[in-house]
Amino acid sequence: MDTRLIELLVCPVCKGPLQRPAQSDHLVCAADKLGFPIRDGIPVMLESEAVAVDDNLRPIPMHAPLPAAD
Repeated sequence: MDTRLIELLVCPVCKGPLQRPAQSDHLVCAADKLGFPIRDGIPVMLESEAVAVDDNLRPIPMHAPLPAAD
């Protein structure tokens, strides 16, 4: 995806800047910890399509295992 296009897009939730981490198929808003998927080269900028991202800005799988209870 063209870097110039990424610079024009903003987070649909907070209107903040987006970034595309290396080897990622998501545009990420670090402020909201949300990732917006890129499908067939087109960013899907819908809040309903966003996924949570971890502290390293990687998408968190929907069915991630829960931490073990002690």
